[in-house]
Amino acid sequence: MTNLKPIMDKTHAWATSYAKRRGYKLNSDDEMVQLVVEGLAKNKAELGRQYCPCRIVSGNVEQDRKIICPCVYHHDEIKENGSCHCSLFFRH
Repeated sequence: MTNLKPIMDKTHAWATSYAKRRGYKLNSDDEMVQLVVEGLAKNKAELGRQYCPCRIVSGNVEQDRKIICPCVYHHDEIKENGSCHCSLFFRH
């Protein structure tokens, strides 16, 4: 199995930077952040893309493009619910 640590480190750095640029914050629960980051890293290693771990990859390239993190739904989810579906990004 692929060593996920380097991918997870890169993914965590990306998520932190993305949240800051967009005016979001990462979940304050570090364990939850690690679970989501690990899922993103696994998807990157196994499927070649950073698919949201809380969504099902269908195999349809066009449909699955929508769930590459940050997915197309996250802005609306954060606006409506305070966080994205995966609970990675939160409203400040």
